[in-house]
Amino acid sequence: MRSPVYYRFYQAVLALALLTLSAVYAQAKPATIVVLGDSLSAGYGMALKQGWVQLLRERLAQQDNTSRYQVINASVSGETTQGGLSRLDALLKTHQPEIIIVELGGNDGLRGQPIKLMRQNLTDIIKKAQAASATVLLVGMQIPPNYGARYTQLFAKVYPELAEQLNVPLVPFLLEGIALEPELMQKDGIHANMGAQATLLDNVWPFLQPLL
Repeated sequence: MRSPVYYRFYQAVLALALLTLSAVYAQAKPATIVVLGDSLSAGYGMALKQGWVQLLRERLAQQDNTSRYQVINASVSGETTQGGLSRLDALLKTHQPEIIIVELGGNDGLRGQPIKLMRQNLTDIIKKAQAASATVLLVGMQIPPNYGARYTQLFAKVYPELAEQLNVPLVPFLLEGIALEPELMQKDGIHANMGAQATLLDNVWPFLQPLL
């Protein structure tokens, strides 16, 4: 009959083996980043592989050859905050993301949707993501004064106010350094062209990197 010391030793070795396997599995399973956006992130007017989200994948791969991150582009051209909210539960369940980049609101503004509704939708998106243990990066947007200066100002204020209220990091303006440069915009004057995609990523990266 084996002694109690043997069994305690056996249990200790087994526990160590299980911990080691758990650590290996945790390292092998990539963390997921979901980009919940509209046409600016969906690569409107170009192939998806040319958009800033694909450039993000490539940058992560270059900086981390262990492939610790996978990037899911859940962006849809024409998407509104309401549409993003309606898709969020399924995305959270399917991908269980560690990080969600929320790039929505531009279409709400271009369509003159009520600011109060947009704010509430973004609030619900952020809170749902946080409840699912995901870290949220909010991406700010600005719109032309089609609906008057007051509407434009109220729209722009939504993002920094929500970021402060809900304690999430904020990219101040996705199209910073692009929107007023005709050579970096498509002919519609709304979407960044292929040559601006690296700048889009550079606008996001300093706020995403500390979350990785």
